[in-house]
Amino acid sequence: MPYHWSNTPQGPDVLSLTAHRSLPPRGFALMILLTAGMISLPLLGLLGTAHLWQMLPFVAAAVWALWVALKRSYKDGHVAEQLTRAGDELTLVHNPARGEAKTWHCNIYWVRAEMHKADGPVPHYITLSGNGRTVEIGRFLAEDERITLFDELNRYIAKA
Repeated sequence: MPYHWSNTPQGPDVLSLTAHRSLPPRGFALMILLTAGMISLPLLGLLGTAHLWQMLPFVAAAVWALWVALKRSYKDGHVAEQLTRAGDELTLVHNPARGEAKTWHCNIYWVRAEMHKADGPVPHYITLSGNGRTVEIGRFLAEDERITLFDELNRYIAKA
């Protein structure tokens, strides 16, 4: 799962959420290599001709465009959230791919978790309410992960 709880007797309870990485770095390199190889295969018939040099910039541009698109996808995937409990204080820190981190604090006894099954930006959208604000949590998770997370959050808040 792209989220996990860490409960230590000495420190605060922490819930860490990260976006799922479907293409690991090794797969990234393999994808670029296979694309470059497959796109260059038709150029073998042009070896030794002047047409090869006319086609080569287009092949290089296509591989470069794939590289840039995958790198951008990796950068957009660096979204993380951390829910921390220290005493009665519950803190949610959202670190977006671009921009500054957003922080929300609330007394855990006033927190209410809600699931919006259909009327959110994603199905089974989870929000936390408290301290006069409503914040989202786990929007980047898969639908079944959000459902499981909602149940775990409700148990955690009720336990407090």
